[in-house]
Amino acid sequence: MADETQETQEAQAEQPKKSKGGLKLLIIIIGASLLFGAGGFVSYMLVSGKGEVAEHKEEKKQEEMSVLVPLEPFVVNLSAPGRYLKVTMQFELVDSSYESMVTQRMPILRDAVITLLSSKSTESVSGPEGKFQLKDEILFRANQAMGKEVFKNLYFTEFVMQ
Repeated sequence: MADETQETQEAQAEQPKKSKGGLKLLIIIIGASLLFGAGGFVSYMLVSGKGEVAEHKEEKKQEEMSVLVPLEPFVVNLSAPGRYLKVTMQFELVDSSYESMVTQRMPILRDAVITLLSSKSTESVSGPEGKFQLKDEILFRANQAMGKEVFKNLYFTEFVMQ
């Protein structure tokens, strides 16, 4: 009987030791799962674009939205007799603050474009390279007419030769 009591006392002494180790393990597992869950949530928000970083990117995109200034169509005689060119274009501004200056100086801008277009031949503007070169020349002359770098790009929205 003494042996049995001694064995039961030893078994009872071992049980609290096992439960303390199990409790520590349970706390570690719960803490690790919370830590991994929080890390996963943060990385999901960053990747999906719903975090603060994505909001900052959206603000920059809105600031960078370009302003396009449409011009009325140009119909000009090309340097070859009997040949005409009809062009409609839009200028992209470097900064939206230049929009009022462009509208005030529109006659100067139109004059620069008409002078350049009427000096071109059919062959010089018919191919893709000719159109790219024409774009560059128009941008250069337009910025010259404004007195500073106002235009960033030029888009042809209609280009018809006859």
